[in-house]
Amino acid sequence: MQKVKYDDRFVSEWVGEAKLGRLREDAAAAENLLAAKKGPGNDFLGWLELPAAITAQQQRAIKDKAEQVRATSDILIAIGIGGSYLGARAAIEFLSTTFEERRAPRVLFAGHQVNSDYLHDMIELIADRRVTINVISKSGTTTEPGIAFRVLRQFMEKKYGKSEAAKRIIATTDPKRGALRSLADTEGYATFSIAPDIGGRFSVLSPVGLFPIAVAGIDIEALVAGAREAMGFCSGANLDTNMSARYAAVRNILFRQGKTMEVMAGCNPYLHFVCEWWKQLAGESEGKDQTGIFPAAVDYTTDLHSLGQWMQEGLRNVFETFMYVKKSRSTVTIPRFDNDSDELNYLAGKSFEEVNEQAYLGTVLAHVDGGVPAASIMLEDRSEETLGQLFYFFEKAIALSGYLLRVNPFDQPGVEAYKKNMFALLNKPGSEKRRDELRQRLEKLGLCS
Repeated sequence: MQKVKYDDRFVSEWVGEAKLGRLREDAAAAENLLAAKKGPGNDFLGWLELPAAITAQQQRAIKDKAEQVRATSDILIAIGIGGSYLGARAAIEFLSTTFEERRAPRVLFAGHQVNSDYLHDMIELIADRRVTINVISKSGTTTEPGIAFRVLRQFMEKKYGKSEAAKRIIATTDPKRGALRSLADTEGYATFSIAPDIGGRFSVLSPVGLFPIAVAGIDIEALVAGAREAMGFCSGANLDTNMSARYAAVRNILFRQGKTMEVMAGCNPYLHFVCEWWKQLAGESEGKDQTGIFPAAVDYTTDLHSLGQWMQEGLRNVFETFMYVKKSRSTVTIPRFDNDSDELNYLAGKSFEEVNEQAYLGTVLAHVDGGVPAASIMLEDRSEETLGQLFYFFEKAIALSGYLLRVNPFDQPGVEAYKKNMFALLNKPGSEKRRDELRQRLEKLGLCS
């Protein structure tokens, strides 16, 4: 059953059938390039058929290890940055009970920023808890997760002793090479492999995402099955039947009209990290060669009382994609009071979902009237199958969109620029010349201590 649908009726003023028709040939060419694995970045297409390629045995191995962690741990700490943590966090927030304190075991995340207070507070929290660590990195040398793992590995070895700590550390890394693979083999950590042809931001349906998701008690088989279903309605050269291609085409037509920013509007609070995952997927895939649609996200109705003003009347270089979940898991009804001092009795008897739906529809109409093209992605419910379909839909759409933008959607050369500067300023061996040049620049601005 298709549980994710894309509705572009409210963009017809900007994207009519004539304009779509002119892009059909380009979209079909992009689909064919992707399917034939002949386009830019074709050595990173392992995600494309992953939902069908991952075996029951592989999923069982992930589930078995997850059940072991669930039985022996109060907390799993997933250490990773970018695609190494965002997919898992998006799934856990979307599919789990709302408040983290009610989840058992809790899945916490580290290594996605550089902050002493965050790590110090985490260590205080886990000091008297049963802890397992899942460190996720292809190379093992990425700075943010690498230094977080150093601190947490030291904590684990002091808490449990080196031998027992090794039993509580699981490495998800390259199958053959890299610093983390070498360390895992030396220390005897359990491991899961990241296929060399799957990049981080496309890795949520691999062990990178599936293992922490399984530890959270989520049905990964249903998640993968949903993605497998999406392979059917997100394939083919026809924009009328390939939902990913149609979304990619619409956003590129709008981009060519000067709508350079896409705002993903999550209309339910548990979509927040799904939007964060999408931002990384889109931004790192498309923003290169001095082009690309800038991805931003808002939480509605919360942000209607802040950024909603900008969306209604700000610079008209933006288009909006609403993401809305049709069915909630529970229903809370608004009560009636004899004293109607807040003048809200007209809502008595209505559910929060009824109010939210009308807020969504009212916002779409208002923003379209304000000059913002607005499409919608409708999700049937908060289920693993639905989220699996959504993950695959976005992965395929952004890959196609990258090809329509004439960029390689599977590399990220710009990410290296800050790293080279940071390494030099931190006195990494071999970067002395660059360090001196950077410090001279900073000294002229009074920024070098």
